[in-house]
Amino acid sequence: MADRRPPSAAVLLLHGGRETGLGPPPPGPLNLPALRMRPFARGVVRGTRDEPVDVAVQEVRYGHRGWNGSREDALHDAVRALDGVRREFGEVPVVLIGHSMGARAALRAAGHPLVRGVVGLAPWCPPGDPVTQLADRDVVLLHSNRDRVTSPQASQSLATRARRAGARSCLVTIRASDHAMLRRARAWHTMTTGLVRGLLGLSALPAAVDAALRLPLDAPASDGTLDYDRLRARGDATAVRRS
Repeated sequence: MADRRPPSAAVLLLHGGRETGLGPPPPGPLNLPALRMRPFARGVVRGTRDEPVDVAVQEVRYGHRGWNGSREDALHDAVRALDGVRREFGEVPVVLIGHSMGARAALRAAGHPLVRGVVGLAPWCPPGDPVTQLADRDVVLLHSNRDRVTSPQASQSLATRARRAGARSCLVTIRASDHAMLRRARAWHTMTTGLVRGLLGLSALPAAVDAALRLPLDAPASDGTLDYDRLRARGDATAVRRS
């Protein structure tokens, strides 16, 4: 049997965590935030396995459970994982998928030379976080309007600030869901896989997302905010219709 060729792209998944927590994440099935990302990993593997481009899908491992203020532990773990991809596969394009604290880490690590884009799921977006590292990156945030843990308004603000800093960014609202992405889970999973395929150039992005990513730097926040159900009703891209 012929050896498998080395991947020419990679996707890194970063699960959620806590604001503070110096202990390690719990092992195996006790790590619920990590388990929550497994369907996303499976969706990306299924969505890319028949492509001529081999895509490595990996989970970022954290040394600590929390962000821990100025320590920014999850950010450093993300950068180490990106450096590991470079050592193993070379200069391949990478898309980061992060949930909650993991999305914050993904957004902060996006200045790494390998990163092409970020898909942030229910991201934790403190108002003082920098956005200059997102210049020339594609950034799509997904957030439920009913999230009670992280703020969809903060996600909208970050997407707008990122655009003004030179990112191609937008927010997609998934109505009637929750922070854990359990309600309407299929919408989250399918949309994320479609976005990853589009950001890696394997298929077209949903037309409305593509248009939002091309907005001028000074576009108002409302122009860069999309509604998942309206995308679906319009049949905007195969990845959305399948959900």
